[in-house]
Amino acid sequence: FFVISLGLFGLLFGSFGNVIIWRLPRGESLVRPASHCPACGHEIRWCDNVPVLSWLLLRGRCRDCGIAIPVRYALIEAGSGVLFALAGLRFGIGARAVVAALLFWLLLVLSAIDLDHMRLPNSLVAVVAGLGVTGALAAQVTGQAVTPLIGMTGGGALATPLGAAITGLVLGAGLSGGLAASYAALRGRQGLGMGDVKLLGALGLHLGPFVLMTIVIGSFIGAVAGIVAARGHALSKVRLPFGPSLAAGGVITALIGPDVWAWYLRLVGIG
Repeated sequence: FFVISLGLFGLLFGSFGNVIIWRLPRGESLVRPASHCPACGHEIRWCDNVPVLSWLLLRGRCRDCGIAIPVRYALIEAGSGVLFALAGLRFGIGARAVVAALLFWLLLVLSAIDLDHMRLPNSLVAVVAGLGVTGALAAQVTGQAVTPLIGMTGGGALATPLGAAITGLVLGAGLSGGLAASYAALRGRQGLGMGDVKLLGALGLHLGPFVLMTIVIGSFIGAVAGIVAARGHALSKVRLPFGPSLAAGGVITALIGPDVWAWYLRLVGIG
């Protein structure tokens, strides 16, 4: 019941996510005016604003002017629902699942904006960071599991919520910032944007030291995407946003990061 409920809430959040994806980069209000067709301006009826289902019933077209509604709207809503449900399956009933669901949703919204505009809005990255800090402070004070979602291992600082979160922040932002500066110095051009650096720092608050796995997974996904996008052309000429790859890496790490790490240790004969 908890997982299904989270999934349904995820559909609703996905609908609001579509509003953010469209309006935030354009500097428009997120609450006014009400949802409307960008082509004809007609306000969307409540019955036409049911996540996924309305898109299917309308056959992907505006009821008033008949213009095609991009399938991405339905995919964002469905994807948000799936991510919320996965958070419930992975972390069970409790605050940690709620935080994970919100993190996954924010990463989905950031990915769509980065694909459209090649930038990661500071305001949304700040929300990711604020969610991580708030969860770590709550966990430190109450002793309840909130954030980091993973990464609290061993003894010392890494065994405390704030210690693991701060370690992840330093590793995520510090390593990626150093790589970005080194690349710019060697190649004379930017390879990793500051938005990506900030996002990795924010993800570190949620993932602790496992943010390093996010960098590895994100880099692999980005490399594959670059090869596919190049289609025989020089990879150096391909310009793709890195945010979606990092977001995917963050979700994968949160869901199965510790399992992957344990498998790797067994593979090399350490675990």
